[in-house]
Amino acid sequence: MTGQFFYSFVAFFVVIDPVGNAAIFAGLMRGASEEYRRDVALRGVVIATILLLAFAFGGEPLLRALGITLPAFRIAGGILLFLVAAEMVFARRWGIRSPTEPEQEEATHSADISVFPLAFPLLAGPGALTSIVLLMGRAAAPLAAAAVIAALAAVMLLAFALLVAAPQLVRALGVTGTNVVSRVLGIILAALAAQLVLDGIAEGLERAS
Repeated sequence: MTGQFFYSFVAFFVVIDPVGNAAIFAGLMRGASEEYRRDVALRGVVIATILLLAFAFGGEPLLRALGITLPAFRIAGGILLFLVAAEMVFARRWGIRSPTEPEQEEATHSADISVFPLAFPLLAGPGALTSIVLLMGRAAAPLAAAAVIAALAAVMLLAFALLVAAPQLVRALGVTGTNVVSRVLGIILAALAAQLVLDGIAEGLERAS
């Protein structure tokens, strides 16, 4: 269970990228009061967690209903996560894990950014949704599934703390510092994505033989 928790925690931390999201959040909430910033962060984290939990428990049954095997989803998920990793490594916004420039411009004029873009796609983006389905699919025992959920809860609590402290974090790290952190996490995510593709191919070949 400890190994499953650690693996899931690293996967969630890398794909959700609380440090990078805190930097984006600080820009979107520039000029807002500390109390309002905390309220928006709390709503965004709660909504994102509910969305991720819905995929955690309903993702695999949905795949079965659509006739999609888990190995196929592993391969597709690995490719998607690799694209997310590329966005992180090159510090570019392609709309995969963060809002595009037009979307971010729209968000700056929105009264409440807790749902969009904070909950989705910053916290519960396609990469995070894919990751939790794959991690729950690997959890063969109830304790392993509980470890995945516990890891998600730990990362979301950490994300909330970093969102609340976003201005101080950005001042401490600066733009270059946050990009360095995101790039390092992106390299780790690229390796995890490659492993998912390899696991999916191996499992698919095993089923076919």
